[in-house]
Amino acid sequence: MVDNEPTSRIGGKYAAILVCWLLGNGCLFSWNSMLTIQDYYVELFPNYHPSRVLTLVYQPFAVGTLAILAYKEAKINTRIRNLFGYTLFFVATLLVLVLDLATSGRGGIGTFIGICAISGAFGIADAHVQGGMVGDLSYMLPEFIQSFLAGAAASGALTSALRLITKAAFENSKDGLRKGAILFFTISTFFELLCVLLYAFVFPKLPIVKYYRSKAASEGSKTVTGDLAAGGIQTSLTGDADDVKQERKGNKQLLLENIDYAVDLFLIYTLTLSIFPGFLSEDTGSHSLGTWYALVLIAMYNVFDLIGRYVPLVKLLKLESRKLITATILCRFLLIPAFYFTAKYGGQGWMIFLTSFLGLSNGYLTVCVLTTAPKGYKGPEQNALGNMLVLFLLGGIFAGVTLDWLWLIGKGW
Repeated sequence: MVDNEPTSRIGGKYAAILVCWLLGNGCLFSWNSMLTIQDYYVELFPNYHPSRVLTLVYQPFAVGTLAILAYKEAKINTRIRNLFGYTLFFVATLLVLVLDLATSGRGGIGTFIGICAISGAFGIADAHVQGGMVGDLSYMLPEFIQSFLAGAAASGALTSALRLITKAAFENSKDGLRKGAILFFTISTFFELLCVLLYAFVFPKLPIVKYYRSKAASEGSKTVTGDLAAGGIQTSLTGDADDVKQERKGNKQLLLENIDYAVDLFLIYTLTLSIFPGFLSEDTGSHSLGTWYALVLIAMYNVFDLIGRYVPLVKLLKLESRKLITATILCRFLLIPAFYFTAKYGGQGWMIFLTSFLGLSNGYLTVCVLTTAPKGYKGPEQNALGNMLVLFLLGGIFAGVTLDWLWLIGKGW
Protein backbone atom coordinates (compact mmCIF):
# COMPACT_ATOMS: atom_id res chain seq x y z
CA MET A 1 0.00 0.00 0.00
CA VAL A 2 2.94 2.34 0.56
CA ASP A 3 3.74 2.36 -3.16
CA ASN A 4 0.24 3.57 -3.96
CA GLU A 5 0.19 6.51 -1.53
CA PRO A 6 1.78 9.08 -3.90
CA THR A 7 -0.87 8.34 -6.54
CA SER A 8 -3.54 9.96 -4.37
CA ARG A 9 -1.97 13.29 -5.32
CA ILE A 10 -1.68 12.46 -9.04
CA GLY A 11 -4.59 13.23 -11.37
CA GLY A 12 -6.22 11.01 -13.92
CA LYS A 13 -7.02 7.94 -11.82
CA TYR A 14 -10.72 7.76 -12.67
CA ALA A 15 -10.15 8.71 -16.30
CA ALA A 16 -7.59 5.88 -16.47
CA ILE A 17 -10.08 3.44 -14.94
CA LEU A 18 -12.65 4.40 -17.59
CA VAL A 19 -10.15 4.12 -20.45
CA CYS A 20 -8.97 0.73 -19.11
CA TRP A 21 -12.61 -0.44 -19.10
CA LEU A 22 -13.09 0.68 -22.72
CA LEU A 23 -9.80 -0.89 -23.82
CA GLY A 24 -10.74 -4.14 -22.08
CA ASN A 25 -14.04 -4.01 -23.90
CA GLY A 26 -12.23 -3.56 -27.21
CA CYS A 27 -9.96 -6.50 -26.44
CA LEU A 28 -12.87 -8.93 -26.90
CA PHE A 29 -15.71 -6.92 -28.46
CA SER A 30 -15.14 -8.17 -32.02
CA TRP A 31 -14.58 -11.76 -30.96
CA ASN A 32 -17.65 -11.74 -28.72
CA SER A 33 -19.62 -10.28 -31.61
CA MET A 34 -18.64 -13.29 -33.70
CA LEU A 35 -19.58 -15.66 -30.87
CA THR A 36 -22.89 -13.94 -30.18
CA ILE A 37 -24.17 -14.17 -33.76
CA GLN A 38 -23.71 -17.95 -33.75
CA ASP A 39 -27.39 -18.38 -34.61
CA TYR A 40 -26.66 -16.61 -37.93
CA TYR A 41 -23.56 -18.70 -38.61
CA VAL A 42 -25.31 -21.93 -37.64
CA GLU A 43 -27.97 -21.13 -40.27
CA LEU A 44 -25.34 -20.09 -42.82
CA PHE A 45 -22.99 -23.05 -42.22
CA PRO A 46 -25.23 -25.82 -40.78
CA ASN A 47 -22.73 -28.64 -41.42
CA TYR A 48 -19.56 -27.05 -40.04
CA HIS A 49 -20.25 -26.59 -36.29
CA PRO A 50 -19.25 -22.88 -36.42
CA SER A 51 -19.71 -22.31 -32.66
CA ARG A 52 -16.96 -24.85 -32.03
CA VAL A 53 -14.77 -24.56 -35.14
CA LEU A 54 -14.32 -20.77 -35.04
CA THR A 55 -13.17 -20.91 -31.41
CA LEU A 56 -10.87 -23.84 -32.21
CA VAL A 57 -9.30 -21.86 -35.08
CA TYR A 58 -8.93 -18.72 -32.95
CA GLN A 59 -7.05 -20.31 -30.09
CA PRO A 60 -3.87 -21.74 -31.73
CA PHE A 61 -3.14 -18.32 -33.21
CA ALA A 62 -3.76 -16.63 -29.86
CA VAL A 63 -1.68 -19.08 -27.80
CA GLY A 64 1.15 -19.43 -30.32
CA THR A 65 1.52 -15.68 -30.83
CA LEU A 66 1.38 -14.94 -27.10
CA ALA A 67 3.98 -17.64 -26.34
CA ILE A 68 6.43 -15.83 -28.62
CA LEU A 69 5.49 -12.39 -27.26
CA ALA A 70 5.77 -13.54 -23.63
CA TYR A 71 9.22 -15.01 -24.28
CA LYS A 72 10.42 -11.77 -25.93
CA GLU A 73 8.39 -9.48 -23.61
CA ALA A 74 11.35 -7.60 -22.09
CA LYS A 75 12.51 -6.35 -25.52
CA ILE A 76 9.14 -5.51 -27.10
CA ASN A 77 7.88 -1.94 -27.35
CA THR A 78 4.51 -2.17 -25.57
CA ARG A 79 3.09 0.80 -27.45
CA ILE A 80 3.74 -0.73 -30.88
CA ARG A 81 2.48 -4.10 -29.65
CA ASN A 82 -0.85 -2.81 -28.33
CA LEU A 83 -1.46 -0.42 -31.23
CA PHE A 84 -0.83 -3.26 -33.68
CA GLY A 85 -3.31 -5.47 -31.79
CA TYR A 86 -6.11 -2.91 -31.67
CA THR A 87 -5.53 -1.94 -35.31
CA LEU A 88 -5.69 -5.62 -36.36
CA PHE A 89 -8.97 -5.96 -34.44
CA PHE A 90 -10.33 -2.98 -36.37
CA VAL A 91 -9.22 -4.27 -39.80
CA ALA A 92 -10.38 -7.86 -39.16
CA THR A 93 -13.79 -6.69 -37.92
CA LEU A 94 -14.18 -4.55 -41.03
CA LEU A 95 -13.28 -7.59 -43.16
CA VAL A 96 -16.11 -9.64 -41.58
CA LEU A 97 -18.50 -6.94 -42.76
CA VAL A 98 -16.92 -6.72 -46.24
CA LEU A 99 -16.96 -10.52 -46.67
CA ASP A 100 -20.65 -10.76 -45.82
CA LEU A 101 -21.57 -7.90 -48.13
CA ALA A 102 -19.38 -9.26 -50.96
CA THR A 103 -21.01 -12.71 -50.79
CA SER A 104 -24.52 -11.30 -50.24
CA GLY A 105 -24.87 -13.45 -47.14
CA ARG A 106 -24.35 -16.76 -48.95
CA GLY A 107 -22.82 -19.71 -47.12
CA GLY A 108 -20.51 -22.32 -48.59
CA ILE A 109 -17.03 -23.60 -47.85
CA GLY A 110 -15.25 -20.59 -49.39
CA THR A 111 -17.05 -18.10 -47.18
CA PHE A 112 -16.53 -20.30 -44.12
CA ILE A 113 -12.77 -20.50 -44.78
CA GLY A 114 -12.74 -16.70 -45.02
CA ILE A 115 -14.53 -16.39 -41.66
CA CYS A 116 -12.07 -18.89 -40.15
CA ALA A 117 -9.11 -16.84 -41.45
CA ILE A 118 -10.57 -13.72 -39.83
CA SER A 119 -11.06 -15.71 -36.62
CA GLY A 120 -7.33 -16.52 -36.70
CA ALA A 121 -6.56 -12.80 -37.13
CA PHE A 122 -8.68 -12.09 -34.04
CA GLY A 123 -6.52 -14.61 -32.15
CA ILE A 124 -3.30 -12.84 -33.18
CA ALA A 125 -4.77 -9.46 -32.19
CA ASP A 126 -5.93 -10.84 -28.83
CA ALA A 127 -2.44 -12.16 -28.05
CA HIS A 128 -0.93 -8.74 -28.71
CA VAL A 129 -3.53 -6.77 -26.77
CA GLN A 130 -4.52 -8.97 -23.86
CA GLY A 131 -0.99 -9.99 -22.89
CA GLY A 132 0.35 -6.50 -23.57
CA MET A 133 -2.33 -4.68 -21.59
CA VAL A 134 -2.39 -7.06 -18.62
CA GLY A 135 1.40 -6.92 -18.42
CA ASP A 136 1.35 -3.12 -18.71
CA LEU A 137 -1.35 -2.69 -16.07
CA SER A 138 0.18 -5.21 -13.66
CA TYR A 139 2.65 -2.61 -12.37
CA MET A 140 -0.03 0.07 -11.97
CA LEU A 141 -2.98 0.22 -9.56
CA PRO A 142 -4.92 -3.06 -9.07
CA GLU A 143 -8.08 -1.08 -9.94
CA PHE A 144 -6.73 -0.59 -13.47
CA ILE A 145 -6.32 -4.28 -14.23
CA GLN A 146 -9.66 -5.02 -12.54
CA SER A 147 -11.33 -2.40 -14.76
CA PHE A 148 -9.64 -3.82 -17.88
CA LEU A 149 -10.84 -7.34 -17.02
CA ALA A 150 -14.33 -6.02 -16.23
CA GLY A 151 -14.36 -4.26 -19.60
CA ALA A 152 -13.45 -7.53 -21.32
CA ALA A 153 -16.43 -9.19 -19.62
CA ALA A 154 -18.65 -6.20 -20.39
CA SER A 155 -17.97 -6.76 -24.08
CA GLY A 156 -19.75 -10.09 -23.75
CA ALA A 157 -22.69 -8.57 -21.88
CA LEU A 158 -22.99 -5.68 -24.34
CA THR A 159 -22.80 -7.91 -27.42
CA SER A 160 -25.42 -10.23 -25.91
CA ALA A 161 -27.74 -7.28 -25.20
CA LEU A 162 -27.23 -5.93 -28.72
CA ARG A 163 -27.88 -9.39 -30.17
CA LEU A 164 -31.17 -9.75 -28.29
CA ILE A 165 -32.22 -6.26 -29.46
CA THR A 166 -31.29 -6.87 -33.10
CA LYS A 167 -32.95 -10.31 -33.07
CA ALA A 168 -36.16 -8.77 -31.75
CA ALA A 169 -35.98 -5.88 -34.24
CA PHE A 170 -35.38 -8.02 -37.32
CA GLU A 171 -37.00 -11.33 -36.31
CA ASN A 172 -40.03 -10.96 -38.58
CA SER A 173 -38.25 -9.32 -41.51
CA LYS A 174 -36.67 -10.98 -44.52
CA ASP A 175 -33.03 -11.92 -43.86
CA GLY A 176 -33.53 -10.79 -40.26
CA LEU A 177 -30.54 -12.73 -38.91
CA ARG A 178 -28.24 -11.27 -41.56
CA LYS A 179 -29.41 -7.69 -41.00
CA GLY A 180 -28.78 -8.07 -37.29
CA ALA A 181 -25.31 -9.48 -37.95
CA ILE A 182 -24.40 -6.62 -40.31
CA LEU A 183 -25.55 -4.04 -37.75
CA PHE A 184 -23.55 -5.90 -35.14
CA PHE A 185 -20.26 -5.75 -36.99
CA THR A 186 -20.79 -2.17 -38.08
CA ILE A 187 -20.96 -1.17 -34.40
CA SER A 188 -17.95 -3.40 -33.60
CA THR A 189 -15.86 -1.78 -36.35
CA PHE A 190 -16.45 1.74 -35.04
CA PHE A 191 -15.76 0.65 -31.46
CA GLU A 192 -12.41 -0.94 -32.36
CA LEU A 193 -11.41 2.28 -34.13
CA LEU A 194 -12.27 4.16 -30.92
CA CYS A 195 -9.94 1.85 -28.96
CA VAL A 196 -7.07 2.55 -31.38
CA LEU A 197 -7.54 6.28 -30.84
CA LEU A 198 -7.88 5.96 -27.03
CA TYR A 199 -4.69 3.94 -26.66
CA ALA A 200 -2.74 6.08 -29.12
CA PHE A 201 -3.69 9.56 -27.93
CA VAL A 202 -5.47 9.50 -24.54
CA PHE A 203 -4.11 6.77 -22.25
CA PRO A 204 -0.36 7.61 -22.42
CA LYS A 205 -1.03 11.26 -21.52
CA LEU A 206 -2.86 10.61 -18.24
CA PRO A 207 -0.69 11.80 -15.31
CA ILE A 208 -1.11 8.65 -13.19
CA VAL A 209 -0.24 6.42 -16.16
CA LYS A 210 2.89 8.47 -16.85
CA TYR A 211 3.81 8.17 -13.14
CA TYR A 212 3.69 4.36 -13.15
CA ARG A 213 5.45 4.04 -16.50
CA SER A 214 8.22 6.36 -15.32
CA LYS A 215 8.50 4.26 -12.16
CA ALA A 216 8.76 1.08 -14.26
CA ALA A 217 11.43 2.72 -16.44
CA SER A 218 13.40 3.65 -13.32
CA GLU A 219 13.28 -0.03 -12.32
CA GLY A 220 14.83 -1.05 -15.63
CA SER A 221 11.84 -1.57 -17.93
CA LYS A 222 12.60 -0.97 -21.62
CA THR A 223 9.07 -1.79 -22.78
CA VAL A 224 7.56 1.55 -21.70
CA THR A 225 9.78 3.98 -23.61
CA GLY A 226 7.41 4.32 -26.57
CA ASP A 227 4.41 5.08 -24.35
CA LEU A 228 6.43 7.50 -22.22
CA ALA A 229 7.52 9.35 -25.36
CA ALA A 230 3.86 9.54 -26.46
CA GLY A 231 3.12 11.07 -23.05
CA GLY A 232 5.84 13.67 -23.51
CA ILE A 233 8.51 12.03 -21.33
CA GLN A 234 11.89 11.11 -22.80
CA THR A 235 13.86 8.40 -21.00
CA SER A 236 17.26 6.87 -21.44
CA LEU A 237 18.48 3.92 -19.40
CA THR A 238 21.59 4.77 -17.41
CA GLY A 239 24.20 2.32 -16.20
CA ASP A 240 22.42 2.13 -12.85
CA ALA A 241 19.15 1.32 -14.59
CA ASP A 242 20.92 -1.42 -16.54
CA ASP A 243 22.14 -2.85 -13.23
CA VAL A 244 18.55 -2.84 -11.95
CA LYS A 245 17.50 -4.60 -15.15
CA GLN A 246 20.10 -7.31 -14.53
CA GLU A 247 18.69 -7.87 -11.05
CA ARG A 248 15.24 -8.62 -12.48
CA LYS A 249 14.12 -12.18 -11.87
CA GLY A 250 14.07 -14.32 -14.98
CA ASN A 251 10.89 -15.65 -16.56
CA LYS A 252 11.63 -19.19 -15.37
CA GLN A 253 12.03 -18.08 -11.75
CA LEU A 254 8.89 -15.93 -11.93
CA LEU A 255 6.92 -18.86 -13.33
CA LEU A 256 8.17 -21.27 -10.67
CA GLU A 257 7.25 -18.82 -7.91
CA ASN A 258 3.75 -18.39 -9.37
CA ILE A 259 3.06 -21.80 -10.89
CA ASP A 260 -0.06 -22.20 -8.75
CA TYR A 261 -1.54 -18.96 -10.13
CA ALA A 262 -0.66 -20.04 -13.68
CA VAL A 263 -2.31 -23.45 -13.24
CA ASP A 264 -5.30 -21.78 -11.56
CA LEU A 265 -5.96 -19.61 -14.63
CA PHE A 266 -5.46 -22.60 -16.93
CA LEU A 267 -8.04 -24.64 -14.99
CA ILE A 268 -10.56 -21.76 -14.74
CA TYR A 269 -10.71 -21.36 -18.51
CA THR A 270 -10.37 -25.05 -19.37
CA LEU A 271 -13.62 -25.65 -17.51
CA THR A 272 -15.41 -22.54 -18.75
CA LEU A 273 -14.63 -23.04 -22.43
CA SER A 274 -15.43 -26.76 -22.31
CA ILE A 275 -19.01 -25.61 -21.69
CA PHE A 276 -19.26 -22.10 -23.17
CA PRO A 277 -20.26 -21.36 -25.92
CA GLY A 278 -20.36 -24.67 -27.82
CA PHE A 279 -22.32 -26.79 -25.35
CA LEU A 280 -24.74 -23.94 -24.61
CA SER A 281 -25.30 -23.30 -28.33
CA GLU A 282 -26.00 -26.88 -29.42
CA ASP A 283 -26.62 -29.26 -26.52
CA THR A 284 -29.38 -27.77 -24.44
CA GLY A 285 -32.36 -29.53 -25.98
CA SER A 286 -35.75 -28.05 -26.92
CA HIS A 287 -37.42 -25.61 -24.53
CA SER A 288 -40.21 -23.08 -24.44
CA LEU A 289 -37.83 -20.23 -25.35
CA GLY A 290 -37.18 -21.85 -28.74
CA THR A 291 -34.54 -20.08 -30.84
CA TRP A 292 -34.07 -17.53 -28.05
CA TYR A 293 -32.86 -20.15 -25.58
CA ALA A 294 -29.16 -20.32 -26.57
CA LEU A 295 -29.02 -16.52 -26.80
CA VAL A 296 -30.50 -16.16 -23.31
CA LEU A 297 -27.97 -18.64 -21.89
CA ILE A 298 -25.04 -16.83 -23.50
CA ALA A 299 -26.40 -13.49 -22.30
CA MET A 300 -26.77 -14.76 -18.71
CA TYR A 301 -23.21 -16.12 -18.76
CA ASN A 302 -21.85 -12.78 -20.00
CA VAL A 303 -23.83 -10.66 -17.53
CA PHE A 304 -22.77 -12.73 -14.51
CA ASP A 305 -19.17 -12.92 -15.74
CA LEU A 306 -19.22 -9.11 -15.65
CA ILE A 307 -20.79 -9.03 -12.16
CA GLY A 308 -18.19 -11.52 -10.93
CA ARG A 309 -15.36 -9.21 -11.97
CA TYR A 310 -16.69 -6.42 -9.74
CA VAL A 311 -17.26 -8.60 -6.65
CA PRO A 312 -13.54 -8.49 -5.60
CA LEU A 313 -13.82 -4.71 -5.24
CA VAL A 314 -15.58 -5.53 -1.95
CA LYS A 315 -12.52 -6.30 0.18
CA LEU A 316 -14.32 -8.79 2.43
CA LEU A 317 -15.38 -10.84 -0.60
CA LYS A 318 -12.00 -10.98 -2.33
CA LEU A 319 -10.02 -14.22 -2.14
CA GLU A 320 -6.30 -13.62 -1.59
CA SER A 321 -5.23 -16.91 0.00
CA ARG A 322 -3.39 -18.93 -2.65
CA LYS A 323 -4.56 -22.27 -1.23
CA LEU A 324 -8.18 -21.13 -0.96
CA ILE A 325 -8.19 -19.84 -4.55
CA THR A 326 -6.86 -23.17 -5.83
CA ALA A 327 -9.33 -25.20 -3.74
CA THR A 328 -12.26 -23.12 -5.02
CA ILE A 329 -11.14 -23.60 -8.63
CA LEU A 330 -10.90 -27.38 -8.19
CA CYS A 331 -14.38 -27.55 -6.60
CA ARG A 332 -15.72 -25.69 -9.64
CA PHE A 333 -15.17 -28.83 -11.76
CA LEU A 334 -18.33 -30.25 -10.16
CA LEU A 335 -20.13 -28.09 -12.74
CA ILE A 336 -19.34 -30.65 -15.46
CA PRO A 337 -21.66 -33.41 -14.13
CA ALA A 338 -24.12 -30.70 -13.07
CA PHE A 339 -24.41 -29.41 -16.65
CA TYR A 340 -24.59 -32.92 -18.08
CA PHE A 341 -27.48 -34.04 -15.90
CA THR A 342 -29.29 -30.71 -16.12
CA ALA A 343 -29.19 -30.82 -19.94
CA LYS A 344 -30.50 -34.36 -19.84
CA TYR A 345 -33.13 -34.17 -17.10
CA GLY A 346 -33.47 -30.58 -15.81
CA GLY A 347 -35.63 -27.66 -16.87
CA GLN A 348 -34.50 -24.47 -18.52
CA GLY A 349 -34.57 -22.60 -15.19
CA TRP A 350 -31.87 -24.84 -13.74
CA MET A 351 -29.77 -24.51 -16.88
CA ILE A 352 -30.00 -20.71 -16.72
CA PHE A 353 -28.97 -20.83 -13.04
CA LEU A 354 -25.95 -23.05 -13.74
CA THR A 355 -24.87 -20.89 -16.68
CA SER A 356 -25.10 -17.76 -14.52
CA PHE A 357 -22.96 -19.40 -11.82
CA LEU A 358 -20.43 -20.49 -14.45
CA GLY A 359 -20.06 -16.86 -15.54
CA LEU A 360 -20.02 -15.43 -12.01
CA SER A 361 -17.29 -17.79 -10.80
CA ASN A 362 -15.24 -17.32 -13.99
CA GLY A 363 -15.12 -13.53 -13.67
CA TYR A 364 -14.60 -13.51 -9.90
CA LEU A 365 -11.73 -15.98 -9.84
CA THR A 366 -9.98 -14.38 -12.84
CA VAL A 367 -9.81 -11.00 -11.10
CA CYS A 368 -8.73 -12.56 -7.78
CA VAL A 369 -5.75 -14.29 -9.45
CA LEU A 370 -4.61 -11.48 -11.76
CA THR A 371 -4.78 -8.74 -9.11
CA THR A 372 -3.12 -10.81 -6.37
CA ALA A 373 -0.27 -12.46 -8.28
CA PRO A 374 1.79 -9.34 -9.22
CA LYS A 375 2.04 -8.02 -5.63
CA GLY A 376 5.57 -7.73 -4.24
CA TYR A 377 7.43 -7.58 -7.57
CA LYS A 378 9.17 -4.75 -9.42
CA GLY A 379 7.59 -3.20 -12.52
CA PRO A 380 9.50 -5.22 -15.17
CA GLU A 381 8.80 -8.45 -13.25
CA GLN A 382 5.09 -7.62 -12.95
CA ASN A 383 4.94 -6.98 -16.68
CA ALA A 384 6.60 -10.32 -17.44
CA LEU A 385 4.40 -12.17 -14.95
CA GLY A 386 1.25 -10.60 -16.41
CA ASN A 387 2.22 -11.87 -19.87
CA MET A 388 2.92 -15.37 -18.60
CA LEU A 389 -0.35 -15.59 -16.67
CA VAL A 390 -2.35 -14.50 -19.73
CA LEU A 391 -0.49 -17.18 -21.72
CA PHE A 392 -1.76 -19.83 -19.30
CA LEU A 393 -5.23 -18.26 -19.43
CA LEU A 394 -5.29 -18.57 -23.24
CA GLY A 395 -3.83 -22.08 -22.95
CA GLY A 396 -6.79 -22.97 -20.73
CA ILE A 397 -9.19 -21.55 -23.31
CA PHE A 398 -7.50 -23.65 -26.02
CA ALA A 399 -7.76 -26.80 -23.88
CA GLY A 400 -11.38 -25.98 -23.09
CA VAL A 401 -12.51 -25.51 -26.68
CA THR A 402 -10.76 -28.77 -27.59
CA LEU A 403 -12.49 -30.66 -24.77
CA ASP A 404 -15.77 -29.02 -25.79
CA TRP A 405 -15.97 -31.52 -28.66
CA LEU A 406 -16.28 -34.38 -26.14
CA TRP A 407 -19.90 -33.33 -25.53
CA LEU A 408 -20.63 -34.47 -29.12
CA ILE A 409 -19.58 -38.07 -28.43
CA GLY A 410 -22.61 -40.29 -28.80
CA LYS A 411 -24.71 -37.57 -30.40
CA GLY A 412 -23.57 -38.07 -33.98
CA TRP A 413 -21.82 -35.42 -36.06
